[in-house]
Amino acid sequence: QVQVVESGGGLVQPGGSLRLSCAASGFTFRLYAMSWHRQAPGKERELVARIGSPGGLVTYADSVKGRFVISRENAKNTVYLQMNSLKPEDTAVYYCHADGVVGSWGQGTQVTVSS
Repeated sequence: QVQVVESGGGLVQPGGSLRLSCAASGFTFRLYAMSWHRQAPGKERELVARIGSPGGLVTYADSVKGRFVISRENAKNTVYLQMNSLKPEDTAVYYCHADGVVGSWGQGTQVTVSS
């Protein structure tokens, strides 16, 4: 059974940092690109960052370039998103996803950036 579980969200002040984690199971993790997406209230879900398999090419949305870093640890079936210099507009539910794996959307983790 495919499962992804996001964690690490919370409330942070503007300029602060958070590190999100996503633990995956039920598929051969190292073979798939992994991505982080986010959805803010009233907006469509958008791609934030993607990392190739087994850990090569990374891409970022223009809005997070230079502030967010995606990484993966294949031995732990885990992908991370280090978020620095957070802004109020980063507030959203963050989801991880295994590209091409059916059922690999988790429940998400809420990130709120507010003073």
